[in-house]
Amino acid sequence: MAFLFVHEDREYLLSPGERLETDLGVLEVPSDVSPGETVETHLGTAFIARKLRLPDLFHHLDRTGAPMMPRDVGLVLGLTGVATGDRVLDAGTGTGILAIAMARTGAEVLSFEVDAEFAEIARQNTDVAGVTDRVEVRTGDVTEHLGGHDPFDALTLDTADAAAVIERAPDLLTPGGFAAVYSPFVEDSRTVVETARDVGLVDVESRETIQREMDFDDRGSRPSTRGVGHTGYLTIARRP
Repeated sequence: MAFLFVHEDREYLLSPGERLETDLGVLEVPSDVSPGETVETHLGTAFIARKLRLPDLFHHLDRTGAPMMPRDVGLVLGLTGVATGDRVLDAGTGTGILAIAMARTGAEVLSFEVDAEFAEIARQNTDVAGVTDRVEVRTGDVTEHLGGHDPFDALTLDTADAAAVIERAPDLLTPGGFAAVYSPFVEDSRTVVETARDVGLVDVESRETIQREMDFDDRGSRPSTRGVGHTGYLTIARRP
């Protein structure tokens, strides 16, 4: 597992035994480094080792396209209740940030990614996050691999063909299990909702995810005018 090494506004993601050359000096990470330990460069600049938290991983993992935002990850975890001992079928791995987040709750995640390069980067990211024992990333289209599994406690989908998986949700999910679908376009979200209802899923809800920062200054307080903070649409449904 890697650590975050911090000095003022500098942050570096490094593994034990790794060596980094910077303008602040050469930083050699001890093989037995622990969180909270101070490690100095050869020029005497001190870096503090931090245990990686999910926000750190979001900012420092290798990316493939646009990863799911932390607020969306939080909604998926909060609305599905994925927890220790759960089995999750995930598709559209991307950087792996959602799969990693679920694994860090103690869930076991089987994730599919159609792009072989993306899948390999996601595997490397799960190694950095220290969850390779709970996340298996397979290269392939999840719709071609829906048979032969024991029922899952949750489905998490970030793919254009998510409705095809939702159509099989009654067979894929345990009783009471949740499906969560992230869609960049509202048309896809509507198709997922209609499919979920058609196959008998319950508690079907779809919401746009928006978050606005607050500005505080001498004049007063108000939501930021920098943007509305839209990311996408999240649909949640449940097997009866």
